[in-house]
Amino acid sequence: MRLFPTVFALACLVTAARAQTPDDAPPPIQGRVEGRTYVSPTGAFKVAIPVLPELGGTITDTANVVTFQDDFNIHISIAAFPQDASQRWEQSTRGLKDYLVYFFSNFVLSDFKQAFEGVSIESAKFVPGLLDGALMTHILLPGGSMFMDKIPVISGDKAPVAKRGNLLFVKNGHIFVISVELAERALERSTYKKTVAEEDELLRQRLLEAVGRLTFPKPTAAPAPAK
Repeated sequence: MRLFPTVFALACLVTAARAQTPDDAPPPIQGRVEGRTYVSPTGAFKVAIPVLPELGGTITDTANVVTFQDDFNIHISIAAFPQDASQRWEQSTRGLKDYLVYFFSNFVLSDFKQAFEGVSIESAKFVPGLLDGALMTHILLPGGSMFMDKIPVISGDKAPVAKRGNLLFVKNGHIFVISVELAERALERSTYKKTVAEEDELLRQRLLEAVGRLTFPKPTAAPAPAK
């Protein structure tokens, strides 16, 4: 199941590239916008759009991943992939907690490591009372900020170490991954003074806010067999 990480990483990287070339008009999105709501191409979820065009807000997507970014401090990616038979088997044999850890380690973290050198996991926590069980992780990505075009580059400076919060959960036969960058860490540079605990709380709040914007359609019941 390499489709997930490849598409997810590409969504992040394409967004960063587009942010650095603002004169290039982005291609049409594959999902659709209804008022202030984005509807995924597969219909797996809807989300209240967290960015405003007036603040440089953009939406880029693929069939399974949507990324929202603005010119200030918002970069949110939401992925929803249908679980194939092998993934359903992994979940049933491992149990939900170990399955989410397995998926994060083997697909999400592994793919970020391919995209950015020196990626490391800072913390991970299973939250049983959230979304019937969710995994929240924080990872560090040297040079992996999606706001690199907003950062003044001085010769000899090291690239900032970006920090992302990720939330994984299973809903209606899909595995969801929400990923949020803590933009202040990259943008504020020398004036940045937040502790790890303060960073973690900010990311927790932003991930929960993103979840609060989501709605999930009820699964369609299979038609009864003809008699």
